[in-house]
Amino acid sequence: MRATKLAGWASLTAAALLLGAGGLRAETGVTADSIKIGGMGPLTGPLSNLVLPSLNAIETVFEEVNKAGGVHGRKLIYIKEDDECLPAKGVGAVKKLIHEVQPFMVLGGGCSNAALAQKPEIVEAKIPWVIVASTADSLTEPPNPYIFTTMSAAWMEVYGQLQHALDQGKKRIAIAWQPDAWGKARIEPLKQAFAKNGIEPVAIEEVAVEPTDLTATALKLQQANADAVMMLLFPKAGIPFLRDTMKFGFQPLSVGGSPLAEVDIIAKGVGSPDAVKNFRAVAPAGYGADDAQVANWKALVEKKFPNDRFSVVHMFGISAAQFTVEALRKVGPEPTREKLIQVMANLSLQTDTYAGPLKCTPEDHQCHRVLGIFALNKDGRVSGVGKATPVR
Repeated sequence: MRATKLAGWASLTAAALLLGAGGLRAETGVTADSIKIGGMGPLTGPLSNLVLPSLNAIETVFEEVNKAGGVHGRKLIYIKEDDECLPAKGVGAVKKLIHEVQPFMVLGGGCSNAALAQKPEIVEAKIPWVIVASTADSLTEPPNPYIFTTMSAAWMEVYGQLQHALDQGKKRIAIAWQPDAWGKARIEPLKQAFAKNGIEPVAIEEVAVEPTDLTATALKLQQANADAVMMLLFPKAGIPFLRDTMKFGFQPLSVGGSPLAEVDIIAKGVGSPDAVKNFRAVAPAGYGADDAQVANWKALVEKKFPNDRFSVVHMFGISAAQFTVEALRKVGPEPTREKLIQVMANLSLQTDTYAGPLKCTPEDHQCHRVLGIFALNKDGRVSGVGKATPVR
């Protein structure tokens, strides 16, 4: 009888140890003292400068949270995988996260090309994913219970770009766009925005992702007498576009999206601040990198990552990390993935770095709506010159 009772107690003890305090060890990625969070993005490759800073900023936020005691006593452990912004490598990176790293959730994704390939793996695994910088609408439309984004969606950016041009009284508006997955996610919403406003673009020009010369494009838009250009371009195309339009003295209002938000770097790439005097960029960030409101985060990021130059890209990661931390806090001391997605689906939060609040609903997982508008000021620094709240 005594042996039987001891065996029974041993079984109960083993079960308790397996579950951990409060039944927690059964949840993937959660232990009594840590929560494992996975991330993916271009840690290497030509596009790493557009995304890696946001992942570094996430690490910075988590480090500050851990110094303060973590979330309900658990440290946040962030493990990143390199996807180089390539679909095939993106699938490999997210599979490694899901099956080998086995995190509680994923906080990452920087390029739409890779993120669109990663989405089916996330959906099949039913792992919560907070998207940091990828913008393709189809990532979160229609909403999937496990996928949320703190980044402005593609439609928001292009609607905001057009609205800014219209607010400046522009009437003859053209489009220059790159025909990759990123650009294709934007061109149709932008055409819809034109139609909604009862106008048509005076010209639509395709631009190679990595062009060497855009003289012909500049001349065509000049001949179309465009007074504004919507730039659906990454820096490798945006810089030669601004260079070659300036070469002909053709400098209409040009409005780019978040990949072009480091306006000072764009100016250096072109070789002259005059090239960006009529250039504006929209992004979810609410401040310039040198603004006092983000000085504390600038100091923390640059201390932890001395090779980083603080920028609006870091601000994407700070807001995504603060959203994640707040969700984990609201989940409580016994986190589960199901609890987490329920909390995120009803979470509202004003972060330290965004132009407006993050607000999710069960019907809408595109949680950010307000865009900052940025330009290069007379001191050669990036400054906010307004805000836009796109409406479809």
